[in-house]
Amino acid sequence: MGSSLTSNLFVFILAAFLGYEVVRRVSPQLHTPLMSLTNAISAISVVGAITIAGSHRDGVLLISLGAIAVACAMINVVGGFMITDRMLKMFKKRKDK
Repeated sequence: MGSSLTSNLFVFILAAFLGYEVVRRVSPQLHTPLMSLTNAISAISVVGAITIAGSHRDGVLLISLGAIAVACAMINVVGGFMITDRMLKMFKKRKDK
């Protein structure tokens, strides 16, 4: 179990560093497509959380953590789509009345 935890932690740290560097170097014109991509990745985490929460053979703690993960990931997805929609509305021309 120790080597699995160590390797998972190592992958997490590398992914966090790589994600930070990628987002930091994106020009402001590309933030909306980047946000949409982030929402797609969050949707993948929702599927994984549903899989964990729906497993009947695991303990109550794991199922509870899976349900919390589903709720948090869905909040992230919905909030991300709301922000993306708001950003896209900034680029639309307003009609004068």
